[in-house]
Amino acid sequence: MKATKQDIQNLYFMDSRHKLLDIAAFLDRLDRHNGEADFRHPAFMKALEAMQSPPKGITRTQAVHHSLSDHSDEPIEKATMQSAYGAVYES
Repeated sequence: MKATKQDIQNLYFMDSRHKLLDIAAFLDRLDRHNGEADFRHPAFMKALEAMQSPPKGITRTQAVHHSLSDHSDEPIEKATMQSAYGAVYES
């Protein structure tokens, strides 16, 4: 039997509610502290907008992933770090 929207809500609502509150707390922490946020803050906000209004023909998940992904075609000559930032620096 195929799941209904009610079934999906019953299964995932509380977990999703927790994640949404965690995102709100993250943004509140940024707001409360001094200094400037780096490139990840506007990338995060752009991803939230993409989730709210995904381009036609793609899912919300695809829209968020696309907004945070590096779309460059040319490889860099040398890596400057070993870890990822999770968002693309746009100068």
